[in-house]
Amino acid sequence: MALGATMYVFTVDLADSDRGIYETLEIRAAQHPSEASDYLWTRVLAYCIEYCEGISFSKGLGDRDEPTLYARDLTGALTLWVEIGTPSPERVHQASKAAPRVVIYCHKDAELLASKLREGNIHRADAVELYALDRDFLQALVKLLDRRVSLNLTVADRHLYCSIGNDSVDCPLERLPLAMT
Repeated sequence: MALGATMYVFTVDLADSDRGIYETLEIRAAQHPSEASDYLWTRVLAYCIEYCEGISFSKGLGDRDEPTLYARDLTGALTLWVEIGTPSPERVHQASKAAPRVVIYCHKDAELLASKLREGNIHRADAVELYALDRDFLQALVKLLDRRVSLNLTVADRHLYCSIGNDSVDCPLERLPLAMT
């Protein structure tokens, strides 16, 4: 008998001064049994950082044709494709052809991923945004993970500040270039 997904509810007071977005979000995220907690946190943080009209999680791990997160405009056109983790160059190439904006949030070795992606043939590679999330930051959040989490997330000057209860952690949001210079 297969294990089912675990549902988490994140209530996020988002203050993104970089983009002028101030919202309270309720995010319901299912964690598949094979999904690590740092990956779950990266998905939730990416949702908050990229928050816009029409943003949504994909149906799940079973549908490999969909991005992890995406946004569509009012006409239904795909405007944002977000990948989490370490997508292949082929997947990023597909994403870059499908959406005008492609963003990757890496929760592991982002330098290694960037190197791997640079070796691939990626459409509009210079426009793809790759962000590294600090591993210590994510591990601190993993320790604070509960089925219901209330947090304050501030984004200022591409720096993340996160408070959960009496605990606070922060990290820079570092962008790594994909195009060879």
